[in-house]
Formats: sequence, structure tokens, C-alpha cells
Amino acid sequence: MNWLTRLPIPSLGDATRRIGGLGRSVTRWRAKRRASPMWTAVVAVIMAVMALPLITVVILALTPEENIWPHLAANVLFGRPPSAAYLLAALAAAGFIFWSYRPTAPAAKPLMWFSVAATLLALGSFPGSFGQTLLLMTGAGAVTIVAGASAAWLVTMYRFPGRAIADRLLVIPLAMPTYIVAYAYVDLLDFAGPLQSMLRNATGWQSARDYWFPQIRSIGGAVFIMSAVLYPYVYLTARASFVQQSICALEVARTLGRSPLGAFISVALPLARPALVAGVSLVLMECLNDIGAVQYLGVQTLTASVYSTWLQRSNLGGAAQIATVMLSLVIILFAAERMARGRAQRHHTTGRYRSIPFHDLTGWKGYAATGLCLVPFAVGFLIPVIVLARLSWTAMGDAVDSRFWAAASNSFVLSSIAAAVAVVLALTLGYARRVAPNGFIRPAVRLAGLGYAVPGTVLALGLLIPLAGLDNAIDALARSVTGWSTGLLLSGSVVALVIAYSIRFLAVGLGTVEAGLERISPNLDAAARALGETSLSALMRVHLPLLLPALGSAGLLVFVDAMKELPATLLLRPFNFDTLATHVYGLASLEQFEEAALGALTIVLVGLIPVLLLHKAVAGGRPGG
Repeated sequence: MNWLTRLPIPSLGDATRRIGGLGRSVTRWRAKRRASPMWTAVVAVIMAVMALPLITVVILALTPEENIWPHLAANVLFGRPPSAAYLLAALAAAGFIFWSYRPTAPAAKPLMWFSVAATLLALGSFPGSFGQTLLLMTGAGAVTIVAGASAAWLVTMYRFPGRAIADRLLVIPLAMPTYIVAYAYVDLLDFAGPLQSMLRNATGWQSARDYWFPQIRSIGGAVFIMSAVLYPYVYLTARASFVQQSICALEVARTLGRSPLGAFISVALPLARPALVAGVSLVLMECLNDIGAVQYLGVQTLTASVYSTWLQRSNLGGAAQIATVMLSLVIILFAAERMARGRAQRHHTTGRYRSIPFHDLTGWKGYAATGLCLVPFAVGFLIPVIVLARLSWTAMGDAVDSRFWAAASNSFVLSSIAAAVAVVLALTLGYARRVAPNGFIRPAVRLAGLGYAVPGTVLALGLLIPLAGLDNAIDALARSVTGWSTGLLLSGSVVALVIAYSIRFLAVGLGTVEAGLERISPNLDAAARALGETSLSALMRVHLPLLLPALGSAGLLVFVDAMKELPATLLLRPFNFDTLATHVYGLASLEQFEEAALGALTIVLVGLIPVLLLHKAVAGGRPGG
């Protein structure tokens, strides 16, 4: 029995603690077991529906009826690049090789950036839709980061005449859909437009051969229009980052001899890099999703290629293969954003916050700052609205007809339904993550927010086939049981549009709902469960009344985004069903922009409300303010 005396017998206190800990573990396990199965199953169903379009697109791309990938690559995606592209590619490859072998050399970092630029230029030199898309994204990203970051720094750190008004005006172009701005500028700057007509009347020129004028229907015009509308994404993220930066870090840079511009470049911009990357990523995704503006300007991007390959060439497999290229670009964007963020952490080392010490700009400097901040607003909002208002006034009688009212009512009803569905899904996902944060729900809720990055054309392509298959199955069952045909219940109906809107804009509502849930103390959950409430009854009786403001904001944001959505609506709408977006697109495609101006102006005015609410949240976000 000597071995028995050597056993590690715990003391009475250790045994008591272990038994108490076991009881707490069992209690936690039971509580989690009560919440997890139902919420996990619901989240799994939502994620399956969201993943269905992407899985369908990949399957269609891998199993086409005929192998046309070589034709697509040679004639649609890439084409034959000029000889300069090969030289740039060779220089980029040499730069990357040097950087990989000697990353710490003095010339390594500049050479790395040169290699990145050379690679983008080489790929952009391809005349196909891939090169056009890359040129558009690169140009719009570069312009928006310069315009958005510089304007955000001026408004955040300096006081000049009209600063408060400029701060609000700078975000307003976000309410303008890109295709509407494209229509307005083509009407203004085209050969038959008022500007060139006035120029010819003043100089006596007769034709376009007599003078040079920038072509708005070009890749440069597309970059100009995308940048004018989308720079607020960068402005808002940069503004939020600058507002919350430490004033002490900037003052230390100044004491070490940095000028205000030097402190901005060496301290403020590196600290704001995650925010800038996030804003530019949104700009690039919007460029990838756009179809109305690029088609009207004659720029053949990947989205336009999917649309034309599917509808004009009746080749579903080829459209799916182009859509997989778009999905690959989305994945690359997310990976680049994650790599740019890295493992670096930026946080304050003190709980005390000082108000921002504004630097006064007086005299010509103040007026110059005011002018610099007003130029993006004028280009992205004021000029297009003036064009729309002029055209709406001259064609008011022809524009306000039965088609306009039908499109307006369709937009209102469809956007309202989509907003309600998206808010319910966002509330379900956000609350499931709160009450049952297991190993499946947490990453699933994060992935649900990626739907906004999926272009509308890809969603439409991926939804049409499974919905049509389900319609056929329901129709066959109904015929065998009742002898009646059910027809198309899902595909080719409003249901398909609601599903597409809900998947695409779920991220908009999810972010707002999760922010509202974070403001509710977990003690309320514990108190409700202690009083016998289940997780579902606690949601209905405790959380829902407290979340009404957040749910209203989420619904408003989704409503406005659904009003503006064009690519998915064009591809999934029923026959003879128009929204304001497709109504404007159809009239503009027929060069009847005077009749389309009123519908475009209506979309813009509706979009102003959430933009101003978003600005209020960002501008007042400094801790301790």
C-alpha cells in the first residue's frame, strides 16, 4: 500500500475550489448549450444563402458548356499589350527580385514602390477589360487618397473661413450615384454640350478638329468622375483617424524640428494608414462594381464585360468566368488591406485627451484653404446638381409621367422591403454573436460583412441559376400534385431583387446594429436570464426597445443604398419593372437625359439624409470631446 501514500491527495480547500469551479463550468456549459444550437443553425442558414451566389459563379466558371476561356483572355480580358508593357514588367520583376534578396538595402524601399507602380502600369497597358479596370481603380485610388486625406487634415487641424460649412459639404458628394454624375458631365462637357457650344460661338471654331478639348468619354473621364464622387470614403476615414490621433505625438514632432507639413507626412499619415487603406479599399470596390457610369463613358471594365457577355452574347459560362476574375480582385483587395494593416497596433498611452489646438489660417492662406476644400464639393456635387436642376426645370412636363411615378413607387416599396429584411438579418447575426459566440458564429458574422464587396453583377449572376432551379422544382411538384403550373415565383421577380439587396447591403446594417449592441451592458443579459427569460425573449423584451434608434439608422442606410443600386437591378428585375435607377439608366442610354434628370435628382435628394448623419457621427468622435 506504499503506492497509495504517494498519490497527490488534494487538501480540503483545493477540493472545495475544484468542486465550485466544476459547478461554474457546468453552469456556463448549460447556458451556452441552451443558446448555441438554435442561433448556430440560424446563422448557418443565413451564411448558406449568402454563399450560394459565390459558389454558383465558381461552379459555372469551372463547368462551362464550351471552353471559351482562351477567347475571353485574348479578346475580352487582356488583348495584345504594347511592347512598353513587357519592358515595364521586366523592370518590375527585376525590382522585386532585388528587394527580395536585399530588403534592407538603402535603395530597397524606393525600388519596391517603383516595382509596384511598374507592375500596375504594365497590367494597365493591356487594352482589354482587365487593364481598363486596373487603370480605373489605380487612378481613382490615387486621386481620392490625395484629395480626401489633404482635405481631412485641413479641416481637422486648421481654422479658416467657412471651415465648419466645408466640413459638411465635403461629405455630400457621397449621396451622388456615379452614373448620375457621369450623365451630368457628359451633358455639360460633350461636343454638343453648352460649354463647348459657348466656346465655339466665342471663337468661331466650326468642328472638333479646330481645337482641343478633354474627352469626357474616356478612361481619364471615368477616373475624374469616380474620384469626384468617391473621395468622401477616404475623407471620412481619414477625418475619423485624425480626430482621434494624439496631439502629443504631433507636438513632439514639431519640437524635433518638423514643419507642420513634415509632421503631417512623417507622423499623422503613418498613424492614419489603416484608415486610409480602408477608405481606398471602399473606393476600389465601388469602381469594380460600377456599370452605369463606365458603360455611358465607353470604358469596357470587367463589370461591363460580364453584362455584355451574359445578355448581349448569351454566354452564361463566359460571364461566370469573367466574374471569377472580379472575385479574385476582391480577394486580393482584402488580402492587401490586411497585409497593409499587419500586426501593428496604434493606441493611446493615456486616458486623458486634449482638445485639438487649431492653427489659424488668415489672409490669403485662409481663403486658399477654403477654396481647396470647396473644389471637391463643387466638382462632385454642386455642378452635377445644377445640371440636373436645369434639365429638370426645362423638361418637367415630359419627365413627370406615369413611368416616373411607377418607378418611384417601385423604388420606395422595394427599398423598404430590402431595408426591413437586411435589418432583421443584421439583428439576428449581431445578437447571435452576443449570446452564443462559439467558434462558428464569430467568424461567420465577420464574413457576412463581406457581401458589400461582392459586385452586383456577380450577385445577380450567382442568384439567377439556383433561383431558377428552385422555381422549376416547385413547378414540377405542383404539376404532379395539382396539375397547375406555378410559374416563376423567385427568379424574375421582386423576391430575387430583395435577396440580392439583402446580401449586398447586409454589411451596412450589421455595422450599425453591432455598434448599438455594444452600448448595451452585458449585465442586462445576465439580469434577464436570471429572471427566467430565454435569449429570444430577452431580445424581444429587453434589447429590441433599446436598439430602436440603431435599427432605424441601419434601415435608413440600407434603404438609400438600395435606391441607388443599378447593376443587380438591371440583371434581376422582372419584365416591365423599373426602379428610379433603371428608369434614369434607360432614358440616359437613349440620350433622353432631360427626361431622366428629375429621377436622378430624386435619388440624390434621398441620399443626402444618411450622408449628413454619417458626418455627424464621424466629426463628433474624438474621445473626451
